[in-house]
Amino acid sequence: MLFWSKYRRLIAHQSRYFLLRILICSLTALWVPLAVEGQTSPVAGDATIRGVVRNSSGQPVAGATIQLRAKADARPLSIHSSSDGAFLFNATAGAYTIDIAAPGYNSATIGPFTLASHEAKQLDLRIDPAKTDPKTPSIGPPQFSDEPTFTVAGVTDANAMGGHGSDAVVRTGHALAKETLSLRDSESNEKSASLSSPSASGARLSADEQQLRQTAEREPQNFAANHQLGKLLLDQGRAPQSLPYLQRAAQLKPDDYENAYALATARVSAADYEPARIAIHGLLAGNDRSKADLGVLHHLLATIAEKTGNPVEAVSEYQRAAELNASEPNFFDWGSELLLHRAPEPAIEVFTQGNRLFPESARMLLGLGVALYSHGSVEEAAQRLGQASDLNPQDAAPYLFLGRLQSADSSRSTLFMAKLERFARLQPENPMANYYYALSLWKLRTDPQDEKLKRAETLLEKAVRLDPALAHAHLQLGLLRAERKDYAAAIQSYQRAVKANPDLEEAHYRLALAYKLNGQLQEAETEARLYQELSKKKEEDSARERHEIQQFVYTLRDGNQPPR
Repeated sequence: MLFWSKYRRLIAHQSRYFLLRILICSLTALWVPLAVEGQTSPVAGDATIRGVVRNSSGQPVAGATIQLRAKADARPLSIHSSSDGAFLFNATAGAYTIDIAAPGYNSATIGPFTLASHEAKQLDLRIDPAKTDPKTPSIGPPQFSDEPTFTVAGVTDANAMGGHGSDAVVRTGHALAKETLSLRDSESNEKSASLSSPSASGARLSADEQQLRQTAEREPQNFAANHQLGKLLLDQGRAPQSLPYLQRAAQLKPDDYENAYALATARVSAADYEPARIAIHGLLAGNDRSKADLGVLHHLLATIAEKTGNPVEAVSEYQRAAELNASEPNFFDWGSELLLHRAPEPAIEVFTQGNRLFPESARMLLGLGVALYSHGSVEEAAQRLGQASDLNPQDAAPYLFLGRLQSADSSRSTLFMAKLERFARLQPENPMANYYYALSLWKLRTDPQDEKLKRAETLLEKAVRLDPALAHAHLQLGLLRAERKDYAAAIQSYQRAVKANPDLEEAHYRLALAYKLNGQLQEAETEARLYQELSKKKEEDSARERHEIQQFVYTLRDGNQPPR
């Protein structure tokens, strides 16, 4: 019986963060980033307005803010141009004006013009570079309004890091930081998936590939055939296969920038980092590079630095990319790199500035919310995540982040209730929506007979019916039933939780406790031993992960060292 005397003393500490270890493996698949490549306005309509934003030299402008304003409505629709300057609005018939703005350019207004029902209007928009002092270097100061108030000095082992707030905040904050980082590559992953998916366009790509292969084999000195085939394979996510063709094209035309950049990108994707880094520095030395090109090259260097374990260099290159091209992806990647290495204060600053520049970017708000939570500002973090869910209420990702925060929050807060209720209402067949709404109801219960508990139980039963492998929903059902002293039913729920996830340590602990209260002492001791073994392994894994994570050492420019 030594177990019970020991673990009754530990239950208060252990239960604080059992629910924090929920892994949401489907988050990246559920995420649909806003304000990125190919974004369409969220308004339904039978007419379209599409076009390309270009500068005075005819080059496309990426990340430009384009606002469509109806004559009868002062509230504009806002999207951002893609990497090739393209944009698309869906709209209804009416009179409109378009406002265009981009960092480093003068704003412009087009219209008013009329849009007829079912019309497909093409508008190519032009913006001119803002005038600068001729003494000002063409490349240097950041293109956003506020300079960072911090400097990153180095990295250190994070094993002894105290963090902000409780152990629960530190653990959950880092888990959410990793989830935020997974949003970084969602855009490129979706592009690759769309290019490789079976469709009419896929069939056309296969025909193009076959024709280009035949030409490249028949005419190995044909630069265009080698370059186009290599680029096609790279765009399909087949970087290793693209390398021979891009390398051959580079031998034929060493000074072709587009091919050199594609080759460097392919090498990064194929994990051939050192040749890629050398090639990118060579491209940076060119005298005719635009700021947009330089920003892309510094972003590639940041990716290489991150992949090769140089986080200080990575954050410096992400910052430089954002200074040269203040785009949504550059700001998000800069902030998420800081967040991953447990530098919440600088991350808050970057995501706040990114949110000002790109107010329609849901993932920018998600990053800001996670940074605020990691800094200990739970209420403000929940507000930011709630704002992200308001941008596109059908998108599951912000609700999943909110659910993770709710799981870690030990208070009886109503911050999460309304948003998670909406999640369950809009996606009634989503098991996580039912689970998280049930959890919010359970946390606000007043007694075992509270009507909230009946509703929560119904939602949990639906969640496990939709996904029998949702171990945490089974566990929560067990907790609910144990609270009203129905230990036999609680045992069944805990057993299902253990079956769904044998490594869920709290399920073993709760099952051991329920067995004991139900008089099944031998079974209780078995589950207690399993719990002890899993807890020990979990602590060892956590210690190893803390040792592997490098934490930024940063200094605020007012001379204050951030809390440690």
